[in-house]
Amino acid sequence: MFAQERQLAIQQLVRAQRRLSFAELQKQIQVSPATLRRDLTELETRGDLIRVHGGVMDPAYLRSEISLDDRVQRNLTAKKSIAAAAVDLIPPGATVLIDAGSTCLEAGKMLLGRTDVRLITHSVALLTASRQGVAEVICLGGELRRVSGALVGASALGALASLRADFAFISATGLEATEGCSTTELSEATMKSALLERATRRVLLADQSKWGQPSTVRFAKWSDLHDFVTDSSPPLASVRHLKSLGLHLHVAKGS
Repeated sequence: MFAQERQLAIQQLVRAQRRLSFAELQKQIQVSPATLRRDLTELETRGDLIRVHGGVMDPAYLRSEISLDDRVQRNLTAKKSIAAAAVDLIPPGATVLIDAGSTCLEAGKMLLGRTDVRLITHSVALLTASRQGVAEVICLGGELRRVSGALVGASALGALASLRADFAFISATGLEATEGCSTTELSEATMKSALLERATRRVLLADQSKWGQPSTVRFAKWSDLHDFVTDSSPPLASVRHLKSLGLHLHVAKGS
C-alpha cells in the first residue's frame, strides 16, 4: 500500500470511530510502528487528525459536539437493548427522571407506553414523542441547546429543585474506569448532576463505545451511581473496581 493510500485509510478509520489507539491503528493498517508514526505526523501537520496520548482523535469530534440526530443513529441496536434492560428495573408507580441523551431517549419512549409511571424530563425529543404516549410527563423548562435537544439553565434547574423521583436515567458522552462519567459541555454536566441529586436510585445507560473515552466535563463519580446498564461488560479489572463501589452492572441481552 502506498503512503497516500495508507493515509486515506487512516483518515477514514479515524472519522468513523472518532478515537483510536496506536495499537488499534497499527493492527488495521498493518504497517510497522515507524511507518505509522510518519503517516500520523504528516496527517497531523495537515490537520486531518489530532494525536493524543496513546492514539489519535478526529479533530471534528473535538471541535464540535455531535448532534442528537446523529447520535440517535449510532449503535442503535445496542441502545435499544440497553433501554429495554433499564426499563425492566422500573416498578409500577415509579417516578423517573429521564436525561436528554440518545440512549435515555430510547428508554423514555418505552416508558411512554406505560400508564403506571410518571416521567420528568428536559429532553425535547422525548417531550415530542410523549404526544403519542400514555404515561404522565412533566416538562422541565429552560434554555434550548439545539445540538442536544436538551433544556438547560437556571429555569430547568429551578424546576428540578422542587421535584423528587424514584429513579434517574442518565447518559454520558464518555466513561473512564477511575474518573467516572463525563460529557461535552458545562450546562449539560450541571443538569446531569442535578438529576442525580433528585433521584433515590441512579441508573447510567451507556453503550460500550463510550468506555475509555473520557469527555470534557465530569459530572459523576462511579460512587454516585447505583446501576450501570450497558451492552458489553467492561474489562475484568474495571468490573471488579465498579462492584467494589457497590455498583450493579447489567449487561443487556440481545445486544
